[in-house]
Amino acid sequence: MILRFAAFVVLAYALGFIGFAVTLPQPLEDAQTDAVIVPTGASGRIPRGLEVLREGDARRMLVSGVDPEVKPGEFAAEFDVTDREMECCVTLGFLAVDTRSNAGEAAQWMKDNDVETVRLVTTDWHMRRAASEMRGALPEDVTIVEDAVPSDPDFRQLFLEYNKLLLATVSQGIPA
Repeated sequence: MILRFAAFVVLAYALGFIGFAVTLPQPLEDAQTDAVIVPTGASGRIPRGLEVLREGDARRMLVSGVDPEVKPGEFAAEFDVTDREMECCVTLGFLAVDTRSNAGEAAQWMKDNDVETVRLVTTDWHMRRAASEMRGALPEDVTIVEDAVPSDPDFRQLFLEYNKLLLATVSQGIPA
């Protein structure tokens, strides 16, 4: 009986992982939101957030989890952001150190800036956990749309992220 239960758990875990790996979230097209939130991390996230901003699909952008040693001028030079864009539209968040604190930092920023709809831009393999953490930190009336940056993750990266998603789901007590 215990062996059957253990086999069932292993099978459910393996099937869940396969489902996670083959159904990664996709990029979003043509959606208007009040703001765009970009947690730092894998390449492509910040350029995609800036693209959304520049196309007029969001008015403001928070880059969450920026290293405290990074100066706004360095950020602007690295990502070719104009002074006007930095002043009006781009906020650098220096408080977050992980996905959960990205969500907390974003929630506070959204409250301070009266944001009701947000586009979350992160890497495809990271989207489910980031969106889950964000939903857990925000009021239910805030709308989150997911805009995944395509990547080419390896098995190790997918395996690690799947396990982090499972742990986040258990710690939140809600479905992912």
